[in-house]
Amino acid sequence: MYWAQALAAQTKDADMAAEFKSIAEALNDHESTINEELISVQGQSVDIEGYYSTDTDKTYAAMRPSATLNGIIDGM
Repeated sequence: MYWAQALAAQTKDADMAAEFKSIAEALNDHESTINEELISVQGQSVDIEGYYSTDTDKTYAAMRPSATLNGIIDGM
């Protein structure tokens, strides 16, 4: 959230500031939901089927546990 706010507030690149304004607002509006989603998976073991060569889909899901945050990021 903080990087998005900083990019939205900077004045050197107006196009970038405009693009990140909506992202910063979305992150701010959904901060508590994102935090809850991230905290809810802490401390749980995850089977990603390997150590060096893991299952790609399982690893991807484990590394991106917040559907709300993923939606905001994917919408960029």
